[in-house]
Amino acid sequence: MAGRAVAPGRYDGCVAPFAIRTYGDPVLRQRALEVEEIDGRLAQLAEQMIDTMYEAPGVGLAAPQVGVRKRLFVYDTGDGAGARVIVNPTIAESDGEWTFEEGCLSVPGLSWPIVRPRDVHLTGWDLDGAEVSLEVSEYDARVFQHEVDHLDGVLLVERLDPDQRKEAMRILRARTLDLRAGDPDGLGALLGEDHAARQATRAGRATGGPPDHAVGGAAGL
Repeated sequence: MAGRAVAPGRYDGCVAPFAIRTYGDPVLRQRALEVEEIDGRLAQLAEQMIDTMYEAPGVGLAAPQVGVRKRLFVYDTGDGAGARVIVNPTIAESDGEWTFEEGCLSVPGLSWPIVRPRDVHLTGWDLDGAEVSLEVSEYDARVFQHEVDHLDGVLLVERLDPDQRKEAMRILRARTLDLRAGDPDGLGALLGEDHAARQATRAGRATGGPPDHAVGGAAGL
């Protein structure tokens, strides 16, 4: 999840281990699988996800956003406790209503005011295998709900009202067409977003058109 800027608790400035999957990637629409064993490999995955989250920058990141179908997310809401990991999270209870301008690292550059429950009770496990039970409100509750949505294959565009969603889909379709225009053979999609961006820039220079099609918005979660 994108959102408030967070001072990294343990990011050394290295290149992020993962590229964040963005809208249109099928893994973002699939329900993640339960983690059956908390081991060293899972801990390593979590560490790499934390580095990726801080580099983005974001305040939360779910495993499907880096192409891993496991029920796991990391987060750091800037409360001074540093990055934390929740394995097999479940929202046990929710209450109230709270509207907040919400963005997403997988839908970069866009945000919308979205209504969600104000209070949630989240349960899960940490990397030591200890049970986690957290009752949070407002911003922290928003982060938890956003990341659990990712684990269920739900993107924030599905939380929009009909008018918002219509506008969102118009923008996202236009982005897809722009990407295809700059990457007609699909090579950029295979090599990563940086390659596709360079191709789009070259195409813009060749035609005399603008090299980029940026859309403003709040940072994502």
